[in-house]
Amino acid sequence: MTQVPPSSGSIVVADWHRCKDSKEYFSKILHKKRRKNFGLLESPVMPPHVAVDTVHYKIFISGKSGVGKTALAARLAGLNIPNMHYETTGIETTVVYWPAKLRENGRVFFFRLQLWDCGENALRRFDHLLPACKEQVDAVLFLFSFTDRTSFDDLSTQMAKWTGTPAGRVVKLVVGTKFDLFMHCDVAERDVRDFQEKWSLPVLRVGGEVSDGLGDVAPLLNCLAENLWHQDCVTAESARHHSQQDTGTLL
Repeated sequence: MTQVPPSSGSIVVADWHRCKDSKEYFSKILHKKRRKNFGLLESPVMPPHVAVDTVHYKIFISGKSGVGKTALAARLAGLNIPNMHYETTGIETTVVYWPAKLRENGRVFFFRLQLWDCGENALRRFDHLLPACKEQVDAVLFLFSFTDRTSFDDLSTQMAKWTGTPAGRVVKLVVGTKFDLFMHCDVAERDVRDFQEKWSLPVLRVGGEVSDGLGDVAPLLNCLAENLWHQDCVTAESARHHSQQDTGTLL
């Protein structure tokens, strides 16, 4: 059964990065007002009196060649965005840490998002790459470019690869890239609205221009954190329900 995505800001405090009480947490992912680059084994270090749990997720970025998968991963991690487009030759992973505050109880978590980016041609040539990307994946970002109509029309093909189990409980979000290049826009807002109504999936927008700051990535990262946390809660509730059913059957 398809889960209805949570409404924006219903689980995670929106724009928390602008609040005073967030500074201590966000300072741990920044260095000289720029984002820190975290390796696979690195993590933000908080002072002993501040206990913060870290939740780990694997995110796969899906989309046609040239839509901006590598650029999006760099943008979300606060890294330099490549000037030249090049086809990703295999699987590249990028680690993003994002602090988020739950609206319900005020608890703060570090969301550790490991972004997986794989070139479209590599996926076609090597059969083992897509299963490796799907293994224990928690979310998929389906990308299209506002400057490339064929990438928008290709979304249903991209999503067809992720139907059925075990990918049934995977969080799915759609991201339109190069949104600010409206002079070259090939995808109308009406098309986006129709798509959202048909698929009941959030569609987020990111620009093509280089931007420095948390505000640029906060809407997407908060939405991702919100949907991942919601999915975990749904899964936990389902497991508890089945456990109670099993206990009732035994009695």
